[in-house]
Amino acid sequence: MIIKRLFAVLFAVLFAVAAVCSCASSSRNSRWSEEKAWKWYSERDWPVGCDYIPAYAGNQLEMWQEDTFSPDSIDRELGWAQELGFNTLRVFLHHVLWQSDKEGFKSRISKFLDIASSHGISTMFVFLDDCWCESYAPGTQPEPVLGQHNSVWCKDPGIEYFGPCGSGCLYAQDTTAIVNVLEAYVTDIVSTFKDDSRIFAWDLYNEPGGGQDPDRYWERSFPLLKDVFSWARKVNPSQPLTVGVWNSRLHEMNAWQLANSDIITYHTYAPLESHKEMVDTLSRYSRPMVCTEYMARTEGSTFQTILPMLKEAGVGAINWGFVSGKSNTIFSWETITHPCETPEPELWFHDILRKDGTPYSSDETDLIKRLALSRQ
Repeated sequence: MIIKRLFAVLFAVLFAVAAVCSCASSSRNSRWSEEKAWKWYSERDWPVGCDYIPAYAGNQLEMWQEDTFSPDSIDRELGWAQELGFNTLRVFLHHVLWQSDKEGFKSRISKFLDIASSHGISTMFVFLDDCWCESYAPGTQPEPVLGQHNSVWCKDPGIEYFGPCGSGCLYAQDTTAIVNVLEAYVTDIVSTFKDDSRIFAWDLYNEPGGGQDPDRYWERSFPLLKDVFSWARKVNPSQPLTVGVWNSRLHEMNAWQLANSDIITYHTYAPLESHKEMVDTLSRYSRPMVCTEYMARTEGSTFQTILPMLKEAGVGAINWGFVSGKSNTIFSWETITHPCETPEPELWFHDILRKDGTPYSSDETDLIKRLALSRQ
C-alpha cells in the first residue's frame, strides 16, 4: 500500500547494511537471536497469503466495528483463501477501534482468529500506519470515491499526532495524549494475544514516513517507530516483531528497522530483477524474510514473475489485495489524483478474486495453487 513507486528501495537496504551496527538501540538486547528466528520459521510451512481487507469494508474501521463486522463474509472469503493454499494473512487494526470499544474489539479479533485458524491460516496484525487519510472517527464510514484507489483508508495515528498534512505536515505541538493512548492500545492488544499460536507475527508500523516530506520523517515517524518497538518488547510476546523497509530515502530509519526486527520484512512493487536484487541484499542479515507487500500488475510486479522466485528463495510472499471490494484497489495509484471513470479497469492493479469468488485471472490462481499447495 505505498503511495509512490519505490523501485529504488534496494539502495536504502544497501545503506542499512553499512549502517546497521551503529544504529542498534537498547531494544536490541531483547531482539530475537538468529537461531531463535530460524527455529520459529522452520516450524512453519512457506508463508504465502495476502494483505486482507474484506470486500465489504473500505477501511480498517468498517472491517472491525461491531455494526459492520461480518464473520459470515470473512468466513466465506477465507474459505476461498484456503482453496488457493494461502496460510498467512496480514491484517490492519486501528487504535480508534480499541479506544471506543476495548473489550468488543478484542472479542472480534479473537473471532477473526477463530475463523482464520479454521481455514488453516495464521495472521500478522499491523498496528500503526502512515498511509492515506489523516482524519477518522468511529461510526458510519464515508463511501469510497468511485474509481479511486483506497480512497477511505485511515492513517494510524493521523492528524492528532502529525497535524494537517495536506500541504506539508504542520506538526501538532503536544502529542502526549495520543502517544499515551497508542502505548496503552499496543500494550493491551499484544498482552492479550502474546501467546496465541494463531498469530504469525506483529507488524508494528506500516510504511513509517509515508505521506510526509522524506527529509522530515525523523521528526515524528522515527520517534514513534522506536516507541512502538519499545512498548511491544516490554510485553515480550511469543511471536516475532517486525517493521518492513519500503522507501529508499529513509536511510537511518531503514537501518534501525533492520537492526531491531526479529524477522526481516519488506515491501516492493518492483519488477523481477529489482526484486531479486533486494532479496539477495536482505539475505545478508541471515534472518527469515517475508515480503509483506508486492503485486501491482501495471507496475510489472505479477504473480507469474515474483511468486516462483520468492518460493525458490524461501521468502514468505504476502501480496496486496484479495477480493475486489470497497477498497477499490483494482484501480492504480494514478487514480488517487485522477479517478477512473469506468467501473473496472481492463488490467487490475491489485486483488485476485471478484466478489463472487471467481478469479480475475484463472492463470494466476492456477499458479498460486500449484506453488502454495506444493510442499516441495
